[in-house]
Amino acid sequence: MRVDPLVVSRGAAGAAFRRLQGEWFATPLHRLTLGGRRVQGLGAHPHDPRPADVARGRQVLEGTFAFAGQTLRVGANGDPFDRPSPSRRFAAELHGFGWLRDLLAVGEEGVRPGIRLYMDWRRLFGRWNTFAWSGPVLERRVFNLACAARTLASQSSEAEAGVLQEDLARQARHLLRVSEDPSRAVERAAAAALAGCALGGPAGMSLVRRGLARLQRGLPRAVLTDGGHATRNPERGLELLLDLLTLDDALLQRGRPASEALSAAIDRLTTAARFFTLADGRLAALQGGCAVEAPRIAAALAHEEPRKAPLRLGVSGYHKLVGATVEVTVDAGAPAKGVWSLEACAQPLGMEIVASRDRIVTASGWTLGAPAALRLTAAGSCAELGDVSCGEVLEGLAARGLGERLVGGPSKVTATRHETDAAMWLEMSHDGYAGRFGLTHDRRLFLDRASGELRGEDRFEPVKATGADGPRHYIPYAVHFRLGEGVKASLAQDGKTVLLRGRSNEGRWLRTDAAQVTIEDAVHQAGGELRKGSQVVLRGQINQGKGGRVRWKLSPSET
Repeated sequence: MRVDPLVVSRGAAGAAFRRLQGEWFATPLHRLTLGGRRVQGLGAHPHDPRPADVARGRQVLEGTFAFAGQTLRVGANGDPFDRPSPSRRFAAELHGFGWLRDLLAVGEEGVRPGIRLYMDWRRLFGRWNTFAWSGPVLERRVFNLACAARTLASQSSEAEAGVLQEDLARQARHLLRVSEDPSRAVERAAAAALAGCALGGPAGMSLVRRGLARLQRGLPRAVLTDGGHATRNPERGLELLLDLLTLDDALLQRGRPASEALSAAIDRLTTAARFFTLADGRLAALQGGCAVEAPRIAAALAHEEPRKAPLRLGVSGYHKLVGATVEVTVDAGAPAKGVWSLEACAQPLGMEIVASRDRIVTASGWTLGAPAALRLTAAGSCAELGDVSCGEVLEGLAARGLGERLVGGPSKVTATRHETDAAMWLEMSHDGYAGRFGLTHDRRLFLDRASGELRGEDRFEPVKATGADGPRHYIPYAVHFRLGEGVKASLAQDGKTVLLRGRSNEGRWLRTDAAQVTIEDAVHQAGGELRKGSQVVLRGQINQGKGGRVRWKLSPSET
């Protein structure tokens, strides 16, 4: 991958800064600067709307920790922090203390083990550590400890309660100094402010003021006017909404009204969460987000009366086509750029299709920590040219300084929407292959509302017309339809038709005029783990000078 020298230079500077910052954070002098004012007891008891999993809490009580498809068994009263974690993603979950909510949901019998496990963590990682005190891990730990502090204090000794409170203040102060991944600045500010609400006295109020000031500045950049997150990741927006609802509750307990920026962000994020909740009850798994399950979404939406979801988020670049039995969600925007692109995927005009509550066509479900290949064009339900992705992931020195950002994706994506009582259709285009092949990709979708028939056309148009006598250069294309979990595909004898059946056993015919139709193995991510699946791929070749097209149709079967 050829990277812009300026990007490499910025990456080198960023890597050097992070190295120097890490060296400073490790010094005793820095630890002294985190002291601040002494905490005077506890303040608010923040309520996190996220549903707790009592069954998982009992597993933790028995010494079994299961995250991201991996398991660590330490036995009752065992210490999970004094042994290697199965993976980095597992370690992030463990050190983030999200499991503490599940453990405390067990009841009083889970409180003392919760205190013990925190003290086990503190013994090994209470001072600064490169991983355990990194931005994303520290952010979640501060948030979760703030929510649990009062419950833990109910069965703590006076000394233990004092240690926990001072530790929470110290970690929250450090969190406000973390500069890695600027796209999470508002999440860090919200967690620090929440910790301040949970702590009593001037020490707590100082954290509240500092956290809210940063939140006030950052929210207008992180939350778009239509409610989408600036990363374009639906899950990021949902999780930020849950964080802000928790902070809003804590501020109310402390007698502080929410700011206009906080209230506006909650309203906008709620609207987007309704849009991204698909007909199968789960979240759209696009641009770095996973298909979050219904109970978590319901928790985020419970604060207001149900409302009809919009059919487009124009600023965020998403559209929906909705018929009697079919719902199509389309990514019709350019991938996020710059600091917001750490979770971006090179899958322009990708889509998810829900038919009769079966997610027939889906995305790769890539999230941070999964293989980078799932971020590329071939892993989405979109079109690929020349067997190459229309965007790439930073590697090497540039990635060490700037993070694994997506670069080189389409810069221009357009979408025009039309609606009548009988039908909806979208006309879209992106220039992700214009630089490499001199071609744009246009995707047209037409949905008959009553019958639920979806017609699609993928066209590849030359950016500049060429003479008829020019050289004939043919480029392969592949239009991918990644199938949802439990969807079975059967290729008909004509070689052009595929029968798709979801878990409801309702069938859909996928017909096409492509030169070749294949059913291939695929890998996607769900529930934090990689799973095997399948995909339907339409293949052929187009003349680079003249372009070409492939048409397809998805319609209900009679049986």
